[in-house]
Amino acid sequence: MLTRRLLPALAAASILAASLPPALAEGADAAQATKLVQDLGAQLVAIVNGPGTIGAKQAKVAPLIERDVDVDGIARFCLGRFWRAATPPQQQAYVQAFHKVMLNSITTRLGEFQGVAFAMTQTVQREGATLVGTRITRPNQEPALVQWVVDGVDGQPKIVDLIAEGTSLRLTQRSDYGSFLSRNGGNVDALIAAMRRQVGA
Repeated sequence: MLTRRLLPALAAASILAASLPPALAEGADAAQATKLVQDLGAQLVAIVNGPGTIGAKQAKVAPLIERDVDVDGIARFCLGRFWRAATPPQQQAYVQAFHKVMLNSITTRLGEFQGVAFAMTQTVQREGATLVGTRITRPNQEPALVQWVVDGVDGQPKIVDLIAEGTSLRLTQRSDYGSFLSRNGGNVDALIAAMRRQVGA
């Protein structure tokens, strides 16, 4: 589910994104997208490499993710066609659970991203969004190509997806949720319960 694909990649890319060189694409959207990645990455790197317990670092990371990632939009997208079938209380409960799963999955992995490096590849604009490209490397692992997809949400640039090795991770997550719901008769409450179990809620 969410911990397997979307969030480890987001955590790795977020923690590594400080000091990106200027974007290769031109225009305000590309500049805003690059600045978003630079600023978020710089703050996350400072937290990860700074003093403090994992718990203290998690408390600092959580508001950054809420600020710069369109968590609500990703949640709705990942539920796909089942979003429209869900009742308003189910929608609210699902989004709340999604926030907790996302933040838990990112912050519990803070200690894993040591000795990681990245290089800028290319920033391009596509279908109204901006893709900020990076090459991420970790010790003893093959480099990973990750594109941050940044779009406007309520007038502000937000991270709305990651493309890792050519695969949209929110599309993959929507497929996972769709498969789970299909196996469980479209029962959104069952998905919410499974998500809550992930975070021990």
